[in-house]
Amino acid sequence: MVKVLFTLILFLYLVTGINAQGFNLPSKGVQVFNLKDSKSRNQATFYSEARFENITGLTNDVFGEVSFDLKDVKSTLKGEILVSTSSIKTGIEKRDEHLRSVSWLNSEKYPTIIYKIKEVERVDLIEDNQIKIVLLGEFSLRGKTKLVYASATIKYLLENEVTKTLMPGNLISIVARFDLNLSDFGISNSMIPNRVSDNIQIVANLVGPESK
Repeated sequence: MVKVLFTLILFLYLVTGINAQGFNLPSKGVQVFNLKDSKSRNQATFYSEARFENITGLTNDVFGEVSFDLKDVKSTLKGEILVSTSSIKTGIEKRDEHLRSVSWLNSEKYPTIIYKIKEVERVDLIEDNQIKIVLLGEFSLRGKTKLVYASATIKYLLENEVTKTLMPGNLISIVARFDLNLSDFGISNSMIPNRVSDNIQIVANLVGPESK
């Protein structure tokens, strides 16, 4: 179902919208952006809609690095986003303990969840400084790695009085969304059937400055 959904999304991108390679801004060559926020404003959430219970998880321990040429994001985008496995909270400590356990995320053995960008399938220009992309990446969870499609909106912000209240320098803001199936990563619902959906929706919100 997830593969069918992303195939449909990709098809719609291919037949609609303004296709572009990157931002409508002057190129400064490949720039590197550090997505480690010391004030923990970056976050990732997951949502599980199951038969008896809906669960939302949240972490602020999200970090990473991306690089690209403003004019050619499609060909030059590289990077990876990481999450500390043990940092994910659902609002109930006993449930969080189970989430970190060997039968689920096994955070002691696999302390980091990683999404590594492999290629950009599509770039659409929304505004001069904002684009929407479809990308393919390697998602690594619990010792297994699978290719996962994601959609993301990226905004490039030149330093100004407003952005300085967040952090100094030129910034990028990223909002990324994707789905995955827990069973693809060896996680089974047999311990608590119908309590957690196999399909999980994930949203990541990140901001980071241009490295100098």
